[in-house]
Amino acid sequence: MGIAITLQDYLSEKGTEYDVVDHPHALGSLKIAAAAHVPGDRLAKTVVLEDDDGYLIAVVPSTHHVRLGALRKQLNRNLRLAREFDLAHLFKDCEFGAIPPVGQAYGIETVISEDLAQQADIYFEAGDHRELIHLSGSQFLELMSGADQLRFTRHV
Repeated sequence: MGIAITLQDYLSEKGTEYDVVDHPHALGSLKIAAAAHVPGDRLAKTVVLEDDDGYLIAVVPSTHHVRLGALRKQLNRNLRLAREFDLAHLFKDCEFGAIPPVGQAYGIETVISEDLAQQADIYFEAGDHRELIHLSGSQFLELMSGADQLRFTRHV
């Protein structure tokens, strides 16, 4: 499948230079990190949440879980995990479970874990289960400008 066209167009529009890291087919962020031989703390995991106000993407290291209560409190929103059925409609150009963390490309509000924002390099799903996008940490933060950096995760 390759890089999701929405993501590819957004990266191009922003003038973002990136590397593509191929890896054996893998499902689950920790398995993907292992298959791609990248540190789990540097692989961005996309968690799609929703409430009555709409969707929100929370971007966290693959080695962390979202502390939903902490995020709800910080954003003053009654967030819950989005329904899997809705994800297929929101990310039509992505394989199921391979959602890029760049919510801005899809018109979805995004927040980033401070734990991830401090990494020197960031890797993330390109829209399929065989490729990752690699950026420097500063490039990633520039790409994600407008996304709040918050403390809402815990290490697993």
